[in-house]
Amino acid sequence: MIDIRPFSSLGTFRNEWLNAHYHFSFSRYRDPKRMGLGRLLVWNDDEIAPHTGFGAHPHDNMEIVTFVRQGAITHRDSLGNEGVTRAGDVQVMHAGTGIRHEELNQEDEPTRLFQIWILPDKQGVQPGWGMREFPRASGLGLQVLASGRAADAGAGALPLHADAAVLAAKLAAGETARYALTPGRIAYLVAPVGEITVNGHDAGPRDGVAVADEAEIVITARSAAEIVLVDAGAA
Repeated sequence: MIDIRPFSSLGTFRNEWLNAHYHFSFSRYRDPKRMGLGRLLVWNDDEIAPHTGFGAHPHDNMEIVTFVRQGAITHRDSLGNEGVTRAGDVQVMHAGTGIRHEELNQEDEPTRLFQIWILPDKQGVQPGWGMREFPRASGLGLQVLASGRAADAGAGALPLHADAAVLAAKLAAGETARYALTPGRIAYLVAPVGEITVNGHDAGPRDGVAVADEAEIVITARSAAEIVLVDAGAA
């Protein structure tokens, strides 16, 4: 099953500093058909104006992944962590027993990012934060950026306290990436830039693609593209 969710159909929110599009129900946007997918609860496509951002606020018992598409985001939290995640890179925050954080665009240009929330396998883990660079070359296929799967141990990915994984790829026009989907698992992917075909179904930039009951996901770039994919665990 391949379900294409056009960017134009996503939930929206806009104020003076944030332009957000919601792949799943979030905040005041509610769609009973889009209440998450497996362990994947939230996928927000955010544009943050220069010198603004999300002020200090709390979270608990959630794995929060941020993939920066343009610009940079500065993270600070109540554990004393601070760092800048730049375009193409990823950060993971384990909210666990509770953490306060802020995510600020301190740049002179808009920051565009995906904010992805994944339900942890267990409650009350130790909170924490980390970041890593994403290899930006085409021809490398899907790279595991963050994972809680035993199969990815030792791969250099950021840890997740969840049976899920976040992967990304940069594809040249005509290039194909393949991903084996274990029976019973589901996935969701977005091309932040570029036009792609997923198992024969066309998707445009920032469209969501939900995948279930497919042994393999075959992604072909119809133009130069980037892909972010979440293996969301069991259906």
